[in-house]
Amino acid sequence: MKNTKEKLNALRALMAEQGLDSFIVPKADEYQGEFVADYAQRLEWLTDFSGSAGVAIVLQNKACVLTDGRYRIQITGQIDNDIFEAGDSVKTGLHGWLLTHAENGSKIGYDPWLHTPNQVQKLKEECPKIELIPVKHNLIDEIWMGQPEKPRGHVEIFPQNLAGASLKEKKARVAEIIKAAGAQATMITLPDSIAWLLNVRGHDIDYIPSVLSYAVVFADEAEPVLWIVDPSKVGADVRAYGDGAFKLATLEDLQSVKASPVMFDCAHSPQYFHTQLLAQGLKIIDKKDPCIDLKALKTDAEIAAIKKAHIIDALALTKFLHWLDKTVQRKEITEMDAADQLQKFRAENSAYKGPSFPTISGFGPNGAIVHYRADDQTNKTLEEGSLLLVDSGGQYCENDAAGTTDITRTIAIGQPSDEMRRNFTLVLKGHIALAMAKFPAGTTGAQIDTLARQPLWSEGLDYAHGTGHGVGCYLAVHEEAASISSKGTESFKPGMLISNEPGYYKDGAYGIRIENLVLVKEAGRCADTGAQMLGFETVSFAPIDRRLIDVKMLNVQERDWLNDYHAKLYKHLHESLSNEVSDWLHTATLPV
Repeated sequence: MKNTKEKLNALRALMAEQGLDSFIVPKADEYQGEFVADYAQRLEWLTDFSGSAGVAIVLQNKACVLTDGRYRIQITGQIDNDIFEAGDSVKTGLHGWLLTHAENGSKIGYDPWLHTPNQVQKLKEECPKIELIPVKHNLIDEIWMGQPEKPRGHVEIFPQNLAGASLKEKKARVAEIIKAAGAQATMITLPDSIAWLLNVRGHDIDYIPSVLSYAVVFADEAEPVLWIVDPSKVGADVRAYGDGAFKLATLEDLQSVKASPVMFDCAHSPQYFHTQLLAQGLKIIDKKDPCIDLKALKTDAEIAAIKKAHIIDALALTKFLHWLDKTVQRKEITEMDAADQLQKFRAENSAYKGPSFPTISGFGPNGAIVHYRADDQTNKTLEEGSLLLVDSGGQYCENDAAGTTDITRTIAIGQPSDEMRRNFTLVLKGHIALAMAKFPAGTTGAQIDTLARQPLWSEGLDYAHGTGHGVGCYLAVHEEAASISSKGTESFKPGMLISNEPGYYKDGAYGIRIENLVLVKEAGRCADTGAQMLGFETVSFAPIDRRLIDVKMLNVQERDWLNDYHAKLYKHLHESLSNEVSDWLHTATLPV
């Protein structure tokens, strides 16, 4: 099929054949992870929308693609607006669109592998006059000729000296959580949770070194983990290293599980398994995947490895910023040129295993698209008088370094305007406020999100994304922890790795974001209450463009933070750089 109209016609014919009035196509795979392999890119295949979050709903006479505020600009530029409506997944939601457009009694088809029980239940409650029908085979797969095969990347052992805990130790901690919940087992379906638990890494999908698989962990520690994985991925070294702590299994083996009750994460796991476990007569206790909170708290070994990975990454970023500063003055550079060159600098170190997400290299108005990704049609040439926003990260693992990086810098190309400098400095003030924050244990992300936004709010400005998310250790770049946003309800704990990334985006003009990763650490006790205080340690290092800072807008504490940050950066990096790059870095990090 050559175009969207042909694909929709084929889908609608299949819907009619199966007695369905509608079909839902989410950006999801059977593992509910953030990044999906090529075979699961059903939403993009049907609609051309490539954002990381979205869902299409197709009726016989109309269709819609919904996504959140991060992709508000991107979606209208990618979908065929004569065929699809562009909807807001937050303000309207899938249920809101269905309530408006689907007739009462409509049969809505969905793939139970691609939706969680919570999602299905919520839709049933919000749209009581429609009927949700699980399909046996995904309708997109039925019409997608040439659909890529499922990946079979090989599995590697993640060394215990980097993990800081053995497979058996982690298994025992999970078993204690299972017992505390009054269950006999838990099913784990998130690939990065399984990678953390088993101390393995994989090559099944881009950006996250995890293994597409499922696992069952039992409260009885004598029982091995049931690892439901394609055996062709698992070599003899991996099979042997666990010393009986896990055994390979198939989906059919799941039917023999008799442990009841079973802990099951209804927010992160496929509806398919929920239905199957109930059909086997097992009682389900809805509890969060126990690995989520455990892996959010980095061990001392992980923290040491993470810091070394960030120094490696900082060297690449510094070389890139030097290259950009010198090269843009003498020849044309495009957004894609910049992204490619940054990738080359990272790849100079053998610890680099690949990007942790698709690089965002957005110049001028493209920088205002929060999750922009340059392609041949949108690729802009850098010209004087605007800003380049580069948000990127790497996966590192070698010797004593292991980590996942995520860093954003906004760079002036030519002379920035006073407005750009003012808005950049407002974002910087918010970034510094978070970096310097001290707060009592028990504080949540929603409580401190305002620190990053206050300077912008004071000028009537804001940004439509969260301020911070959890990050894994050579795992997922977006990991659940105490996210910094209005929805951040988890409390901070020492060992969490969080991003600090306020921004500002002027539609059609430019974007600004400053992002570092920070580790949550203990910060003494409150003299008045005796409460344990916490704070952040910044572990990302790259120069912040001094040309974009209106120093008069910074108070003494903010200037001191910036100067101290740049001094540490120079100390960590300069001896590992060439004389030319080191001299450039010295100038770029002079005190303000």
